[in-house]
Amino acid sequence: MTENSLFISDLHLAPERPEMIRLFEKFVDDVAVHADTLYILGDFVEYWIGDDDRAHGLEPVFAALDRLHRAGTVIRLMHGNRDFLIGQKLARRYHFEIIDDPPIDSFSDQPVVLMHGDLLCTDDIAYQDFRRKARSKTIQRIFLLLPLFLRERIAKSLRGTSEKATSDKPADIMDVNQQTVEETMRNARINILIHGHTHKPGIHEFELDGKKVKRIVLGDWYKDGNYLRINDDGKFELVKFS
Repeated sequence: MTENSLFISDLHLAPERPEMIRLFEKFVDDVAVHADTLYILGDFVEYWIGDDDRAHGLEPVFAALDRLHRAGTVIRLMHGNRDFLIGQKLARRYHFEIIDDPPIDSFSDQPVVLMHGDLLCTDDIAYQDFRRKARSKTIQRIFLLLPLFLRERIAKSLRGTSEKATSDKPADIMDVNQQTVEETMRNARINILIHGHTHKPGIHEFELDGKKVKRIVLGDWYKDGNYLRINDDGKFELVKFS
């Protein structure tokens, strides 16, 4: 499989954060352009309400994706909890592949599970219930039939509700559940899990069924850029970018 792969997540790119859009452009032109594959593991943009949205203010973001594709880098994008309505129309327009959550891939001959990470936060029962409803294809079809201005209004209301709910919840229930992590890795029969969502970058090593395994958490892009790379010796390294 691809040797020179990079992984990012939780950029939450939005017109209101132009400095992060510029940082992403710099990342594409200085770093990602040299990779074989760029994996975007969810929450690439702050929100997405359908591929018919003109996404004013995000034009530089998609222009950067187009440059990256033309340079020969394969782009694979996974849905997060903010951008799960990114569809095949947008993917075809900007030449990226939408991948399932979770897929199993291989890097430096090491099988790896890739996830956004929200599925691992099973202690947050209210969020998991909302996620099941929001990911319903029927509900998504109904939502996408609404006029754009109404979708924008609903999305704004949901973001406000989410921010309030998040501020009222204990921090620990919004983190991953260790038992769920172990079950996910055991069922997939892998020793490495890479995910984002929690905004708590780090490499966590522990024992599972007598084997040393690793959970790698990607960082967000609120203050700095963050990405994961695989070094020549096959080791994973988290890198800050500014």
